[in-house]
Amino acid sequence: MLTIDLAALADNYRDLCARARPAECAAVVKADAYGLGMAQAASALWRAGCRTFFVATIAEGIDLRTLLPDAVIYVLNGLMAGTAMTFQEHGLRPVLNSAAEVRDWAGYCARNRKALPCAVHLDTGMNRLGLSALDVDEIRDADELWEALALSLVMSHLACADDRAHAKNAQQRARFEALRALLPETLTSLANSAGILLGPDYHYDLVRPGVALYGGHPQRQGENPFRAVVHLMGRILQIRHATQGETVGYGATRTLQRPTRIAVVSAGYADGLFRALSAGDGETGLTAYLGPYAAPILGRVSMDLISVDVTEVPEAFCQRGAWVELLGPNVSAHTMAAQAGTIDYEVLTSLGTRATRRYIGG
Repeated sequence: MLTIDLAALADNYRDLCARARPAECAAVVKADAYGLGMAQAASALWRAGCRTFFVATIAEGIDLRTLLPDAVIYVLNGLMAGTAMTFQEHGLRPVLNSAAEVRDWAGYCARNRKALPCAVHLDTGMNRLGLSALDVDEIRDADELWEALALSLVMSHLACADDRAHAKNAQQRARFEALRALLPETLTSLANSAGILLGPDYHYDLVRPGVALYGGHPQRQGENPFRAVVHLMGRILQIRHATQGETVGYGATRTLQRPTRIAVVSAGYADGLFRALSAGDGETGLTAYLGPYAAPILGRVSMDLISVDVTEVPEAFCQRGAWVELLGPNVSAHTMAAQAGTIDYEVLTSLGTRATRRYIGG
């Protein structure tokens, strides 16, 4: 069972708005709202007051437009050849990532005699998408381009904002200041979720939180200030009693050091529990919870099942059919990510579609 708390999502959005004020707070809902369901999440965010949204692909933008006819929608992956008409038809704004894309969009606008809105993305040191300094120099004085289109946003993306002390944060901000000054004046945006927590110097006119909305921890240091949105539960299929010296699961990777009561739970890597959460001999993996009681995983995570140690859990909490918390108040996405050697983003987007989804608070 995957429970998604839309009230917590809305609370996180309002929290981020307060932190970023007076900047506008947008919302990143790409990848199906980080795997939680764009239809439900975007609608909840709209009701909470969000009016500007970011997606990755044009297909995501079209889907979002059907949900939110009046929203401002930016498409981060830019302008592919032959897609300008589709952007216009659906009222989407491309985030232009190169001088060539700026020329293509301006050309389309000129041919249709209509200045259509767009964003320009500056690469300030991430070496991913965005106009380089050479690109900016190439088009900065091309008045015919800027007159043909409607530049509504200049943005960049921070590479190391999850580390507050990283020198690259200030370097990118300085580079952003220098490059944006060469382009027509318009609204500006630099901060993602982690960037918002760097403080007002990074907020500019608009912030673009993603993972923080969904309860992820955007920075490496400190406690997560945002509410948990996702709760993943698995059901106990069977209680087993094993003796000292027996092994558990594929590969016999875990040998029991004592007589052990084992709960076999209906959840596995097909449900987003990474195999890296397994616990062989001498290893610590996922710790599930039955009420307030910890239940460490035993052996490998398989496709559909895990085994957890419930020897110390009162029998009233671990009967066949009982629910086991795998992700939620006791097991945050950040904790699970650390145990699996990954990041909150991958935990959320890997939850899959098999678990029954229940939306609350919406």
